[in-house]
Amino acid sequence: MKAFLILEDGTVFAGTSIGSTREVVSEIVFNTSMTGYLEVLTDPSYAGQAVVMTYPLIGNYGICREDMESERPWPDGYIVRELSRIPSNFRSEDTIQHFLEEYDIPGICGIDTRALTKILREKGTMNGMITTREYTDLAEPVSRMKAYKVEGVVKKTSCREKYVLEPEGEGNGKRVALLDLGAKRNIARSLAKRGCQVTVYPCDTTAEEILASRPDGIMLSNGPGDPKENTEIIREIRRLYESDRPIFAICLGHQLMALATGADTYKLKYGHRGGNHPVKDLETGRVYISSQNHGYAVDPESLDPSVAVPAFTNVNDGTNEGLKYTGKNIFTVQYHPEACPGPQDSSYLFDRFIKMMGGNE
Repeated sequence: MKAFLILEDGTVFAGTSIGSTREVVSEIVFNTSMTGYLEVLTDPSYAGQAVVMTYPLIGNYGICREDMESERPWPDGYIVRELSRIPSNFRSEDTIQHFLEEYDIPGICGIDTRALTKILREKGTMNGMITTREYTDLAEPVSRMKAYKVEGVVKKTSCREKYVLEPEGEGNGKRVALLDLGAKRNIARSLAKRGCQVTVYPCDTTAEEILASRPDGIMLSNGPGDPKENTEIIREIRRLYESDRPIFAICLGHQLMALATGADTYKLKYGHRGGNHPVKDLETGRVYISSQNHGYAVDPESLDPSVAVPAFTNVNDGTNEGLKYTGKNIFTVQYHPEACPGPQDSSYLFDRFIKMMGGNE
């Protein structure tokens, strides 16, 4: 079936429908990863967005549900150049086509994703529509696109009730409270693999409840959307900051901790999404290959050095990639150390967090 991708600037791409045939309006973003498309599809940080995969062939190793980063896929739509309809992989359980249909996610293939990505890089991230309807007048759909905003997605992707992930193997006795802001599974797994008992809390949990459980450390997860929208969560994170518990925050958690302590965030022109982003440790000078998925960043000019100082920077564009909090056992990173692009370049950050809690001594 014929399908169309319409951008809010009036650009139209014609291709073939994949997945659901329903019409969707969303924010269009691109990801430069060559592999890991299932992890992209099931990353809650993509809630409210439709994802363009820049690598030209997607789906060739099928779907392996063990690799999912959450219970379901989260993007509003999926956009690829060529979809492999016959996967070749002994672990494959399904095709992307069936997977998208199962979760009612519309998509489009057969379009020039290179040209589309160039538009998003030059003009910046914009809203768009995936549809099987051929519009002769774009005024009405463009109006709908311009009115669209990504809202309420942290609450949408967070768990509904708290639950506990027990340590794998011999535990080290450390208990971590993980605030789920739209967390990828592998964050809790990375802690459990290191012997921690992880209690995962919904995003609207109060600081008082978390601290009452007397955790050895607190983890703030990744998540979707504009960090400034989460005013109540920011207020509770400020209380966690004042508690003097060791804290490690990733992606959205990094941004929310910055906002909670007086810094500012801003929207990037087209964001960082992919598995090939170089970040530099400002203390050692070492560069790591990182996995990233974010459209906002912390403004380093807004930092009070008595509160926090930059710890990591993006080698490509100089944007902030992490903070070290002055006089506190708190550090935060913009990228994803639980992912494997390097493949294990930055997993040491979990070990650093455990040492902050007094473990592995």
